Amino acid sequence: MQETEGPRPTGRFATLIARIKEHPLARVGPGLITGVADDDPSGIATYSQAGAQFGLDMLWTMPLCFPLMAAIQSICARIGRVTGKGLAANIRLAFPPMVLRAVVVLLLIANTLNIAADVAAMGEVSELVTGIDRHIGTLVFVLVTLGLQLFVPYHRYVRYLKWLTLSLLAYFLVAFTVHVPWGEVARRVVWPRFKLDAGAATVVTGVFGTTISPYLFFWQASEEVEDMQARHGAPLTVDQLAAGPELRRIKWDTWSGMFYSDVTAFFIILATAVTLHVAGVTDIHSAAQAARALRPLAGNFAYILFALGILGVGLIGVPVLAGSAAYGLSEAMGWKEGLELKATDARGFYGVIAFSVLIALVIQYSPIDPMKALFWSAVINGVVAVPLMAVIMVLVSKRSVMGPYTASRPLVVLGWIGTGAMSLAALAMLIPG
Repeated sequence: MQETEGPRPTGRFATLIARIKEHPLARVGPGLITGVADDDPSGIATYSQAGAQFGLDMLWTMPLCFPLMAAIQSICARIGRVTGKGLAANIRLAFPPMVLRAVVVLLLIANTLNIAADVAAMGEVSELVTGIDRHIGTLVFVLVTLGLQLFVPYHRYVRYLKWLTLSLLAYFLVAFTVHVPWGEVARRVVWPRFKLDAGAATVVTGVFGTTISPYLFFWQASEEVEDMQARHGAPLTVDQLAAGPELRRIKWDTWSGMFYSDVTAFFIILATAVTLHVAGVTDIHSAAQAARALRPLAGNFAYILFALGILGVGLIGVPVLAGSAAYGLSEAMGWKEGLELKATDARGFYGVIAFSVLIALVIQYSPIDPMKALFWSAVINGVVAVPLMAVIMVLVSKRSVMGPYTASRPLVVLGWIGTGAMSLAALAMLIPG
């Protein structure tokens, strides 16, 4: 039954409400959630390793990554909002079927392995904080994230995700609980001092790979479609009057979300650089290990903040990983898809979500090391990212796909530079160290 609306505000109050709703801060959504999901527990592990191993000399990677990650994510959001279709659905229409199926299968494998690493880190952190067995904690987190996706409609579920984005603030606070030589930080960002050997190349590759990841491309485009449908909108190729405000919203939402993500990663590297690296702790394999190592060096407060941040972003990262795979495979196969649909109305879509999360849970009880699984996830993502980014750049430049809303020249240039940077990262990853 349709809900009845209460009395509508009038006069100055109505004008104030309208202005609040039009304000960019009231419309942040897909970009912010995507940015926070980028700093999932496996990403935290990568950034922690960069800070622990190289100290302040890896901070330069974040200012370099920011415009590249923001450009490609903005392009993905643009494709979704302009066409009213997710990324996989657009690739399906413009490229041979084998191209899409190969990308989507590899995406599903990589995401499942990444989920396994994330829930393992969350279980380990919950054991550190509460003393409850890590396997019990892992099971609880899996059931919670799966339950939210299966039984809560998108327009409600997205509210929880937005609140969880505040968990990243923990890493800003960590950096201010320890001594930071800010003058030295500024110098190393501009002029880092490290030898570009196999070890440094591996860390740089890991940072780029975890910051610019294929699963984020699929999620961002599909969430723009979900957001459009939740607000009863239409693709911009149909509703051209909405194009100006919507494209401005996408620009604000995506660039601010990626900035939040990038600055958080910067502070994770900074916090571990001024604590773990200074103390000679240079080998970090998981986010939970980074939290544990911080405790004797930075105190209980910094340790608790770091640990709680891992749990918060994990509760965003796992649904995004599972959801992006479901969007990709469902669009490739022509199944009904969307978090706003009931599970009974989109069995294939929710089946992919359940499958990827439950297989990740099974990995916890198998001989497979979740951290080794994360390594193979990174390899697959590195292999998939480059051709996928090239395909995205072709899509956003085609008038047959985008109509009059093809990407601007500066955005296209940044997108291709990002594609080139990821090509170099993928090549570095495949060269024996």
